Amino acid sequence: MSKVLVALVAAVAALFASTGTSHAGLDNELSLVDGQDRTLTIQQWDTFLNGVFPLDRNRLTREWFHSGRAKYIVAGPSADAFEGTLELGYQIGFPWSLGVGINFSYTTPNILLDDTNINPLSAGFNPLGSVITPNLFPGVSISADLGNGPGIQEVATFSVDVKGASGGVAVSNAHGTVTGAAAACCCVRSLA
Repeated sequence: MSKVLVALVAAVAALFASTGTSHAGLDNELSLVDGQDRTLTIQQWDTFLNGVFPLDRNRLTREWFHSGRAKYIVAGPSADAFEGTLELGYQIGFPWSLGVGINFSYTTPNILLDDTNINPLSAGFNPLGSVITPNLFPGVSISADLGNGPGIQEVATFSVDVKGASGGVAVSNAHGTVTGAAAACCCVRSLA
């Protein structure tokens, strides 16, 4: 029985200790035809957006690192003479933005005797008839302003001049951040 248990534990340990398969692949591709009848194809490979806890510890901040590769291929007449700029960046969309304010107000305790007769010699003497105590305790209020966000914004992280019929660039751990994004409504995707 103990040999079977040892074999079972060894098999389970080998299952969890084995290395995983890496997957490198094409993430997206976009083609267009320019004014000289050449087809330009842009590909993004191995795109990885790693969301991390924001350094400013703000719950309305989203922060990430981006790694990946971009390739271009030009086909058609004079493809070898192609010159242009390859830009890498993000599309960031957040439909709402949230502004938060904390207000603190304090007034000294006070007592208001409203329509009270405090003369003990007069008729209708009632010193505690209408006692009002406004602002007896200090007050704290929190206001949250939920408004329209900027929508989808395109942000270029870097650009490189390219020449020839094909080529590519790679980026490793490019940093991005957005502040003011309400809840989990922030969407980030890379673009080339």
